[in-house]
Amino acid sequence: MYYRRYFMVILISFSLILPVFATDTSDQLNSAGALYSKSVDLANAGNYTGALVASDEALALNETAWVPLIQANRAGILVMLGRFEEANAAADTALAIEGNLTSAHSIAWYNKGNALRSLGRCDEAKTAYARAAGLDPTLVPPDLNSCISPSLPTPTKSPMSWDTVLFALAILSVLSLTYRHNGK
Repeated sequence: MYYRRYFMVILISFSLILPVFATDTSDQLNSAGALYSKSVDLANAGNYTGALVASDEALALNETAWVPLIQANRAGILVMLGRFEEANAAADTALAIEGNLTSAHSIAWYNKGNALRSLGRCDEAKTAYARAAGLDPTLVPPDLNSCISPSLPTPTKSPMSWDTVLFALAILSVLSLTYRHNGK
């Protein structure tokens, strides 16, 4: 019951706040976030090709705040498409970005592990999974005892739920509005 009220408050807040930002530069930031969310939803629905398109569109906006998370998620999408070398490169791109990016880096390490496992690079995959678990203990590595021949991992849901993304966007919108208001 509280969940519905919470969702309604966020939904109403967005419908009131978002038109204020329609001409603001935060539109691009919100667009990158919306495209990222779309890619997560498409991937969770099994539409990996559509998810990759949405991820690439989000990256094309070049919003640096979103790049690590988009690339980490993109690595998982590429794994599911069987494009393991590209997945490994996408994970490396996310990991190369410095900062307090624990969530993005843990996802990138896990998806890197999936790519390496699928390439038959078991020792490297074990290391990647250990790095992921070190950042986020909820990311449990798969059984690597049978890591000999490449195989596709079981699809997993993104650790970022739709509610979390909406809440983050609401906070960004409120902060932006406060900053604009205080700046005048």
